[in-house]
Amino acid sequence: MRAYELMVIIDGGLDENAVEPTVRRVQEQIAARDGEVQSTDRWGKRRFAYEINDRLEGYYVVFEFRGEGEGLDALERQFRLADDIVRHKLIRLPDGEAARRGLSGEATPAPVAG
Repeated sequence: MRAYELMVIIDGGLDENAVEPTVRRVQEQIAARDGEVQSTDRWGKRRFAYEINDRLEGYYVVFEFRGEGEGLDALERQFRLADDIVRHKLIRLPDGEAARRGLSGEATPAPVAG
């Protein structure tokens, strides 16, 4: 399994209570593709640097998860079709960074003395 980081920006026009079901839906979609969500970091509502889809604000949520790459194209397609998700960015973490964050399933490497 590989480690991934997914940032999702949820429509800022939604009520704060409406954001949580979207966060749960993203977690369920990851789990449906045999992924394991390790952490969910809610950054809250932030102002955009520029207007996106006639919006000036959005709720930022960052997911760290482990999974296989086969189902990620379908996952991203669902995000593009979702009306409540303004933007998303999915990256595969390099092995060293995944180990540093404790996502690789291996022990964290000892720091190099220098």
